[in-house]
Formats: sequence, C-alpha cells, structure tokens
Amino acid sequence: MREEEIEKLRGVVRDCVSKHLYSSAIFFADKVATFTNDPADIYMQAQALFLGRHYRRAFHLLNASKIVLRDLRFRYLAAKCLEELNEWDQCLQMLGEAKVDEHGNVYDTKDTNAMYLDKDGEDREISISSAICFLRGKAYEALKNRSQARQWYKAAVKADPLCYEAMECLIDNHMLTSEEEANLLLSLHFGPEDEWLSSFYACLIKKYDKENVVEAKIKEVENESYSSNPSEPSFMRTLKDDTDLMTCKAEYYHQCGEYQKCFELTSILLEKDPFHMKCTSVHLTAATELGHSNELYLMACNLVKDYPQKALSWYAVGCYYYCIKKFDQSRRHFSKATNLDGTFPPAWIGFGHAYAAQDEGDQAMSAYRTAARLFPGCHLPTLYIGMEYMRTHSFKLAEQFFMQAKTICPSDPLVYNELGVVSFYMKEMYNEAILNYEKALALSTRSVCTYAGIAYTYHLQDNFTAAITYYHKALRLKPDDQFCTELLSLALTDECHRGVDSKLEYR
Repeated sequence: MREEEIEKLRGVVRDCVSKHLYSSAIFFADKVATFTNDPADIYMQAQALFLGRHYRRAFHLLNASKIVLRDLRFRYLAAKCLEELNEWDQCLQMLGEAKVDEHGNVYDTKDTNAMYLDKDGEDREISISSAICFLRGKAYEALKNRSQARQWYKAAVKADPLCYEAMECLIDNHMLTSEEEANLLLSLHFGPEDEWLSSFYACLIKKYDKENVVEAKIKEVENESYSSNPSEPSFMRTLKDDTDLMTCKAEYYHQCGEYQKCFELTSILLEKDPFHMKCTSVHLTAATELGHSNELYLMACNLVKDYPQKALSWYAVGCYYYCIKKFDQSRRHFSKATNLDGTFPPAWIGFGHAYAAQDEGDQAMSAYRTAARLFPGCHLPTLYIGMEYMRTHSFKLAEQFFMQAKTICPSDPLVYNELGVVSFYMKEMYNEAILNYEKALALSTRSVCTYAGIAYTYHLQDNFTAAITYYHKALRLKPDDQFCTELLSLALTDECHRGVDSKLEYR
C-alpha cells in the first residue's frame, strides 16, 4: 500500500473519531498501525481504543511498545487507562518519579530525557507536563492523600494556566485558603492573549473581598469583548452573558446574603442551560434559604431521574426535606450524597445543619469537623462549629473557632459578625463587639443582622442616637424585620425619655 493510501486511512480514522464511530476507528487504526509500525500510528490506535472504552487493551498496546517510557504521550495515555481502571498506584508508577514542594514547584523529576512527539504546531496546546501533574493530583486524591493532591494541582496550574481542571479542583474542593488562592493567582504566568483568563480566575476564587473589589472584577470580565468584524460595532460580543461568569455572580450574591437576587439570577441561567451543575448547586442553596419547597421538589425529582449517581441529586432531595423541616429524611439524603462523593462540600454542611436543626450538637459538630478536615480552605465548617458552641453558651470556645475561621478567610463579614455576637454575649466586651461589627460592615454593607447587632449593642450602652441610626439602616434593607422594628420603637422612646429627664434636671 502506498503512502498516500495510508494517509487516506489515517484521515478515515480521524473522521470516525470525530463522528464517534469508535469501533470503525479501532478497526482502521489497527490496519494502519500494522502496515506502518510507526509510533504515531500505534498511538492513534491506542487513542481509538481508549475512546472506545477498551482501557485494558489500550494499556497493553502502549505498554508493549518500546517507546512507552521515552515518549510522554504514550506514558500519559497509559496512565489515563489505569485511571479509568481505578488502578491508582500503578497510574502513579507509570507517570514516573517526581517531587513537588508546597508551592507547586516540581523538582527531582526523572523525565529529563523524555520525548513528546505529537506536536504539529497548528493548534494551541496545553502543556503535557501540566496534564501529567493534574493526573498525579487526581491519583493522590483518589488515594486519600489530599495534601499531595493539592500540591500537584497547584503544579499543574503553574505549569500551564490553561489547565482549568486543576484550578477547578483547587477551588471547588476548597483546598486553599483565601490567601493561598490569591498567592497562586499572582504566581501564574499568563500570555498577553490570556489576560481575560487571569481576570476570570480572579472571579472564580473566594468572593469575600470588599464589595466594590469583587464587583469590579466581575465587571472587568463582563467587558471582555470579541469582534468578528472590527469595523462593525454590531458584531461585538462580550462575556457578559456567559453562564460560568453569571454563576460566579450568583455565588457572590449568595455570599452577601442576597438570596433573592441569587435565586432570580440562577433561575434565568437554568432556563438557558438547565444542566449546568455548578449553577444548579447555587440555585438549590438559595432556594433552601428562601424556603421555596416547590422549586426544590421539582429540581430534586429531575436531578434524581437524570443523574441518579451524582451527589448533587441527593443533595437536592436533602435540601427539599430540610426546607419542609423533615430533618431525619434530610439527614439521610445528605448522608447518601456524601457517600457518593465525599468531596462534595455542600452535602457535608447540609448534613451538619440537619443535625443542628434538631439540637443534636455533637453529631452536627462531627459533620462540621469532617468538612473542616476534608476542605481546609473552607472556613464555614469552623464557623458553624463556633456557632454550635455559642448555642450552648460556651463563648470562649466559640470565640476560638471564630478566630480560626478568620485565619482561613479574613475577609468574610459573617466571621466578624459572629465575633461581634460572641463579644456581645460576653458582656464586658461591648466595645469589641462594635469593633467587629464595624469590620463586617467595612466588607459588606448589605447584612441586616450586622446592622441589627451593632444597633442593639449601642442600645445596651444607652447610646440611643447611634442605635436609632443603625436600626434605620437595617430596616432600609429589610423593612419587615420585626426585631429591628420593635427595638427601634424602644430606642426612640428611650431617647425621648432621656430628653425629658435632662430638661427636668436643667429646671
């Protein structure tokens, strides 16, 4: 067979792959590889086998070739086969020896003589080294070594910032603190054409910065534009309506406590893309906060029908039962979600909340402690442990956990709000309570409970003027707040009485 005929067969294999005709691709790739015995054709045959889910056969083909330990393509694909077979130790062995430090810098690698032959230069490629680092991270995570997994994920992003999957694992699994996320982002080297990606990543990381800072980041990405015809402004396109970016915005609303805004935005997004998993998770949480049990019921039914093996589906069922106050059933389904995916943070938090709702503090704290151990970059489990201690009037212990939450995430206003509450309950610390409430307000001006807390503290100090001011600010955000309405009336009465008393003394 002539070379041009072989090249046509290669084209047939590529076309079969693009049309997802994997058995045909395997058949023709086998003939090409038999004719040529070329490493590139053997690799093409292995790719077809991998895509056709013949992982064991693909691994055998790659492992039998003499080039497998010298060509990074062969080694990486062989390791991917072992990943699909859940043979994680062998997967790491196939990837070769290497070490990584806590900052994601790789050293002592044995791959200095390895080749990478499949680069045609036509398309932009993600670094093979980055892909290998990411696969090492997945293997270590599967082996429950989350510390090593975190370091290899960082190495993957540092090797190539385009390796979004590694960044996603670090963020979604809360592997880094706020400071560590910011430092990692600063250490990445983006090309001039990737500045938009740098801005996008800045939106993905924790959104507990000052309101104007977070909103400016989102606005910057929204304004990123593309034009297929620069001379025609009507051809201009932006990322403003991108689902991932709008989900970031919804997460921000949720973290600010603006659950209605969050719910409205996620509702719009899910009409456009009803199977966007991250948006669905945010939507479920917002619906639970707002008590929308009908919405939760419909979402849970659809998710269980379409994705019975996903933790998110059973988390949705748990949210529904939590919303209608059937906490035993809620707990059961949150537990099922954690069994399906032990690295799904909302399920662990929900599990703890379901126990806490029935005043089962020990079990609630056990769930929160597990979440704190699994997700060291998430301060919420530690914060909720503090809240449980505060509920039992163990104020000193509560303060310790709030301070620990502050160390993990120093820019969440809720942390300062709780520090203000615990200082208030310890009574001799009213000034410290006010200081913490003010720190919370410096980060977010949209929290009713913070305004109410600072108002009540001023009220107890007989500073009625300041109390009245902050009660008004709280009621501006939530006009039907019963606590603030009643306490405002009392503060106004107290202020009037003080005015009358002072006049009588003057006479």
